[in-house]
Amino acid sequence: MKKLCFLFVVIVFVSCSKDKDLNTLDNITIPSVSTPNDVSFGVETPMVSIKGGKYVPLYGKKNKAVEVSDLLMDVYPVSNENFLAFVKQNKRWRKSEVKKLFADDNYLNNWKNDTILTTDMKPKSPVTNVSWYAANAYCECQGKRLATVDEWEFVAMANQEMADARKIKTYNQYILDWYEKPKTFNNEIGKTFKNYYGVYDLHGLVWEWTSDFNSILLTGESRSDVTTDKDLFCGSGSLNASDLMNYAAFIRYAFRGSVKANYAVKNLGFRCVKDTLNTKKP
Repeated sequence: MKKLCFLFVVIVFVSCSKDKDLNTLDNITIPSVSTPNDVSFGVETPMVSIKGGKYVPLYGKKNKAVEVSDLLMDVYPVSNENFLAFVKQNKRWRKSEVKKLFADDNYLNNWKNDTILTTDMKPKSPVTNVSWYAANAYCECQGKRLATVDEWEFVAMANQEMADARKIKTYNQYILDWYEKPKTFNNEIGKTFKNYYGVYDLHGLVWEWTSDFNSILLTGESRSDVTTDKDLFCGSGSLNASDLMNYAAFIRYAFRGSVKANYAVKNLGFRCVKDTLNTKKP
């Protein structure tokens, strides 16, 4: 794990030279802010303010409440066109230039070349086949970061009308139905529902990287360095879940624990978050 942290420091250093409108709920306006055009690669990203709080994760925390601080989160996942702008300004993250240490052979393999998308790719579809390192570098170049697992899960437990919809059967069924749909990563961003906070596409489009993506089921970067059950996608693995009915949550944690930081997966993308003045530092 120390090695992984070291690599992260290095890469940050070198990377940057149909539903009702839910913006208002219960007479409370959910603030929406936009970042300025980032000088490193000229991408303007809408964000929304997330009011933190406590929640009990559905997997891996032994029924202990976790506190999430206030933060800003991107409204949408990073798109193909946004990541294209990034690699045009940061050559070391082009698919012909990236070090194999930071991305496997699947990295951007659906692109025509370093700076051109294939004709069947939509600019506003979420970027996928991007490693954890590349996602980190993108966020860092915007003065942001990847969300932690707890931050992502805290925001993602909301449906259109409430902050915590995890006990609603139809909500969980929606997520499980998505897991069975093929090639949703080809859809454009912003086509799923807008949740309570004003965030789109946390469910229904792509999986998303988190900063501590494998911190729950595994203790190291690779499954090979721990004694945890390697068959993470077997139903028996859900026996540690605090809510056995929420298989959707287990699948998310299992997926995260099955990847390594240099993996590039065709249905795995990312979005960024940013601390606020109220964010509590560890």
